[in-house]
Amino acid sequence: MSLGLTRTTSGTKRGTELFLLGFAVVVVLFAYASVGLAIDGTLPADIMTLGIGLGVLALVFHLVVRIVASYADPVLLPTATLLNGLGLVMIHRIDVARGRDIMEGAALRQLMWSTIAVGAAITLLFLIRDHRKLRRYTFTFAAAGLALLMMPMVPFIGMNINGNRIWIHIGPLSFQPSEVAKILLTIFLASYLVQTRDALSLVGKRFLGFPLPRARDMGPIMFAWLMSLAVLVFEKDLGTSLLFFGLFVAMLYVATERRSWVAIGLILFFTGCYVAYLLFANFQNRVALWLDPFTPGQSDQVARSLMGLAFGGITGTGLGRGYPTFNYSEANSDFIMSSFGEEIGLAGIMAMIVLFAIIVERGLRIGIACRDGFGKLLATGLAFSVCLQCFVVLGGITRVIPLTGLTTPFLSAGGSSLLANWAIIALLLRISDQARRPSVAETDPTRGSDDTQVVKVR
Repeated sequence: MSLGLTRTTSGTKRGTELFLLGFAVVVVLFAYASVGLAIDGTLPADIMTLGIGLGVLALVFHLVVRIVASYADPVLLPTATLLNGLGLVMIHRIDVARGRDIMEGAALRQLMWSTIAVGAAITLLFLIRDHRKLRRYTFTFAAAGLALLMMPMVPFIGMNINGNRIWIHIGPLSFQPSEVAKILLTIFLASYLVQTRDALSLVGKRFLGFPLPRARDMGPIMFAWLMSLAVLVFEKDLGTSLLFFGLFVAMLYVATERRSWVAIGLILFFTGCYVAYLLFANFQNRVALWLDPFTPGQSDQVARSLMGLAFGGITGTGLGRGYPTFNYSEANSDFIMSSFGEEIGLAGIMAMIVLFAIIVERGLRIGIACRDGFGKLLATGLAFSVCLQCFVVLGGITRVIPLTGLTTPFLSAGGSSLLANWAIIALLLRISDQARRPSVAETDPTRGSDDTQVVKVR
């Protein structure tokens, strides 16, 4: 006998999303008010302007989701809005500590980039009505992603900042192309692995009882390894190298369920890092800074980050009552989590990690619920990219791993990071709309569906 199990849905949950968006805006305004009260003893004069602006931005995105993706996940948009808003508050707080007014500070630029990023995400929702159509451009995304990844090496536009060549400069604008490249390469990997996962799942020889993939199937991982090494060697960018290769290995494991790919990937990556350590002084300096950040004569950024986190303790000094500009020069970008840790403490940092974990968890849940293999891998890859980037950033400032130049999603100052992460939210919303939308069999029980799962009971 067989028991047919179909998907069920409890409505679009757009009301829940609207309520959570309102809550997110209130939390951001409370944080902004706390900064003003701590520094000047009065509420900021522009608090209503910020509240109306952030509220309108969130409401417009919500209305667009209602129209073009009515079954999308109701938690992703409020969580991203809350993180983006808190990042704006901390960037403004650092501007005030540096004596900069609203017109010359980084907070106004971040607000402008937030508006542009949300507008780009809305445009993406309108343009991509079915995520499965992205598979038509598999190798176009691959070529574009690799081109963006290597663009900082182009003379005259590539910029070398703090030993890392990860920025491009065109006219008055600077941009970190690896942020967009990770999305394009994730789309390519999802499409490619859906097509080849059966071959990549086959087992070749065994070594010490450990199943190894066939030699002929080693090409993709070797290519990804060489590309990550190229980023590490030529751009001196450990963060992007780790993110790119880690993302590939993770998606390869999800597609094939072969732990041997993970083992091979880890061996290849650590081998490449060791070779880079032997050959390049910049990498040696980062490792030395990681092993002993208090050594005189080298950068004291990590040491100051650790002292700031220790000064914050469990509950923090309070928003507006710390000294983030004293502790680190990159307080609003690379070390913004350290700035938060000093003023909201370990408890506040854990709450922010939970917010990131919610985005990752919802992304993985979308991947599980999605009906097509491409969507499953794409949602999983996008969620894992956020997870891995957060780990690399937090690991760097807490001395778990060597410091990298990656930004904290939604929080750090910078337009390229905001654009990329809001694009990730838009793609996850689009995939979740398809995953949560009732199938034909659910709306019309008289018709069958290939999506209906059948469980045999003996």
